[in-house]
Amino acid sequence: MDQLSRSNVKNLPANQIVTNKFPVMSYPSGNAPEINLQNWKLAAYGLVEKEVHWSMDELMKFPQISIESDFHCVTQWSRFDNQWKGIRFNSLISELKPLSNAKYVMIYSYGGYSTNLDLDILLGDDVLFAHTHDGIPLSSDHGGPLRLVVPKRYAWKSAKWVKSFEFMAVDKPGFWESRGYHMRGDPWLEERYWPELQR
Repeated sequence: MDQLSRSNVKNLPANQIVTNKFPVMSYPSGNAPEINLQNWKLAAYGLVEKEVHWSMDELMKFPQISIESDFHCVTQWSRFDNQWKGIRFNSLISELKPLSNAKYVMIYSYGGYSTNLDLDILLGDDVLFAHTHDGIPLSSDHGGPLRLVVPKRYAWKSAKWVKSFEFMAVDKPGFWESRGYHMRGDPWLEERYWPELQR
């Protein structure tokens, strides 16, 4: 079925256009960074009882879950019914034990990218570190070996090429947020940019 005729197209956020394509957005580096999987690890640190570094083999020992979610880019395209597989963010919490004052998380990526998120959003059951999309291991263009998927936020919050995340008491802007993008990025509230930039 053509996605444009999908019965729940009414669930499209304001000012979005549906596409079957999956455009590649790679700024700031311009190209997908080269990542050596032999040395790759996902690090978690900051306001946690224990700093952790997981290899891909170690991450694959966590429960692997699949979700179906829509994907809304701030550049106004949306792709329905994406199939993602990976590790729920909240599955990692038991090893980290965030401190009580940890309220925000900064995600860091290879290639110089970063984005900030409320910890409460990341703990949702639909948020995961994905390694597979539509049944195929993530290509480097789409964030492989591991990308964050946060369906309730615009896609810039679903950081590609994730290498680490930091628990913080005080929110601070990431790469796009420091350039005028909204700190929250909720597509249903159309939080694309700071209000003063829309005048």
